[in-house]
Amino acid sequence: MDMPRPLPDPLIEMIAQRFRVIGEPMRIRLLDTLREGEMTVGEIVEATGATQQNVSKHLGVLHQAGIV
Repeated sequence: MDMPRPLPDPLIEMIAQRFRVIGEPMRIRLLDTLREGEMTVGEIVEATGATQQNVSKHLGVLHQAGIV
């Protein structure tokens, strides 16, 4: 995929927003866990040792950003 040069401002902002979203260690942990494929929240809780509330919160942020 060819990227325009210079990158348009809206694209730069979208990339920066994605980095802000994944800049949280728990969200990276969730993404790493989900590399195996789809999982229920309960399965993610079990795999990560995090609370259901914490997993749900971070999944919501990742979903809202269009990452999951």
